[in-house]
Amino acid sequence: MQLPPDVIEARLDRWPVARLASVADDGRPHQVPIVFARAGGRLWSPVDGKPKRGGELARVRHLRARPAASLLLDEYGPDWSALWWIRIDVRAEVVDASRRDEGDAEVAAALDALAAKYPQYAEVPVLRADRTLIAFAPERTTSWAASRG
Repeated sequence: MQLPPDVIEARLDRWPVARLASVADDGRPHQVPIVFARAGGRLWSPVDGKPKRGGELARVRHLRARPAASLLLDEYGPDWSALWWIRIDVRAEVVDASRRDEGDAEVAAALDALAAKYPQYAEVPVLRADRTLIAFAPERTTSWAASRG
């Protein structure tokens, strides 16, 4: 059965991780876990300051070339009556901080939402204004749950 819209919204606000599926340069699926927060009608994920191998992350490269992607949130456990998933088909936009206006209220709201959802960002300053963000505009949401809760 489908999850009610208010349950989907609540899970988007509190669920800590989503799986981002994009399409790699060779046409294969590429999936990675991401953190995210909702702001301004979109879902936002930071490309944080941890050292990367070989420059730009594959997910960023993939989304620049092909912005159609999907996010999956799910819960699996031994109690099969509590299983659920939410899939959000999205259009992604890579927001390069160096190319945005200094007073971009939407980006500021996204950074605030990420910092509020993930207290770890208070200790690890990966949400500096010079970081790249990925903005996901939802196009279609589907869900399933073993029960309505």
